[in-house]
Amino acid sequence: MSSQPRTIHGPGDPFASTHWSLILAAGQDETEPEVAQAALAQLCQIYWAPLYTFVRRRGHSAHDAEDFTQSFFAWLLEKKIFLRANSEKGKFRSFLLNCLKDRLADAHDRKQALKRGGGWDPLPLNDAQVETAESLFQTHGAPEDSPNEDRLFERVWAEALVAAALGRLAAQYRDEEKRRLFEELKIFVTGGTTPLPTYSDLAERLGVPASTLRSEVTRLRARYREAVRAEVRQTVESEAEVAGELRELLRVLASG
Repeated sequence: MSSQPRTIHGPGDPFASTHWSLILAAGQDETEPEVAQAALAQLCQIYWAPLYTFVRRRGHSAHDAEDFTQSFFAWLLEKKIFLRANSEKGKFRSFLLNCLKDRLADAHDRKQALKRGGGWDPLPLNDAQVETAESLFQTHGAPEDSPNEDRLFERVWAEALVAAALGRLAAQYRDEEKRRLFEELKIFVTGGTTPLPTYSDLAERLGVPASTLRSEVTRLRARYREAVRAEVRQTVESEAEVAGELRELLRVLASG
């Protein structure tokens, strides 16, 4: 199999390698279903926390929610449910959430235990990922904080996407052997309650001129915006859709 992802659009298309395009391609032509399946597994990583918090919000324990979310993705991949997805009918995250709701209702109607099915675990998780998902639920999952389950899902989706973008950016800085610089400057894109450090203090701590530091912060912000775009781009087919998703992301984050 070629190491380069195939396209359903044509040579030079900037969206040829998006995960969503590969998934759609699998629905039209199953000659390389494993490519689409691998893309879906990667894409679902960002949706694990939002779906987990949704299950938790339905009253399930942390252990059961973890098992059910894993079994949901196993079912999605093993039964090739993703082939039913259609970008013309709505966003990929809406498709996933609707599938999860149906699966939860089915489990409830049949009184099924929320257990991982078939021993198949398509999404390898580490303790940090599970802890992060649970932390997001504890932060946003209280009824008074998010009375609407769909709103909770959207909020955690937005935060998970931003976290993935930061992870992408951190990896770039590690590859450039600038890990410390990223750790010192990331507050300029993540914000938070801590006041921003002054350029003079940071410049002294890092041993660089303040003018150089300003340039690095400007560059970091630009790269962060592109990292967020890159994460969003995986789920859409056109630049116009990227812009729309970015507006939606900002709306959800601004809503608190």
